[in-house]
Amino acid sequence: MAPLFFHDGILKAGTEVQLHDDTARHVVQVLRMQQGDTIDLTDGKGIHAHATISDVQKKKCTVLVSEAHIHQRKQVPLHLGVAFTKNSSRNEWILEKVTELGVTSIIPLQTTRSEREKFRYDRWQNILVSAMLQSQQFYLPELKELTSLDKLLPSYADVPQMLVAHCMDAALRQPINEAMQKGNETLLLIGPEGDFTDEEVNSLTSIGFRGISMGSNRLRTETAAVTACAFFNMLNHG
Repeated sequence: MAPLFFHDGILKAGTEVQLHDDTARHVVQVLRMQQGDTIDLTDGKGIHAHATISDVQKKKCTVLVSEAHIHQRKQVPLHLGVAFTKNSSRNEWILEKVTELGVTSIIPLQTTRSEREKFRYDRWQNILVSAMLQSQQFYLPELKELTSLDKLLPSYADVPQMLVAHCMDAALRQPINEAMQKGNETLLLIGPEGDFTDEEVNSLTSIGFRGISMGSNRLRTETAAVTACAFFNMLNHG
């Protein structure tokens, strides 16, 4: 398979495309590819294009798209809401791994105990692109803006399965393998290091969220997020 690159633009058979600067630099200066070499491109929206390099300059690269087709998206979407930590490297690890696992969208959550209220959108977007390409996928997860819990539900009111992972013993929780039903579009919430507050859990469960647990050990935010996404992926697409 030819090297796969991201191109945020129209990919249509028979058209010439000038690669974005970063992509062109990698193709020309790192891989040292030449005119006539072939590469694959995706727009992150399902398009997979085959292209041949038609012109190479020091920092520029133009390709001729010979074929473009669309991949069908996984039929069961997963929307992941995470209250990200203050540790940048741990947050980036979450982004990378859940992208590899094929999540549909990622929602940074603003909660009472949230440790991070700002993030570098461009850097996070680049991490998603890199993880998508590394895992040979053609759909880029949608990275949402920071969202509070009270503003979350209107956007996902039609999602049939809503789950919240928490450690609140007084509230009902089911093991994830019992609570998560196969074949249902899912909104899954993972709380901050200090967990959701009792009020947040009670509020979420009162509007239809089901509490879930992932074993007797208390998991870090990134461990819980990846564990839940991996289980969803195996359940629906394994």
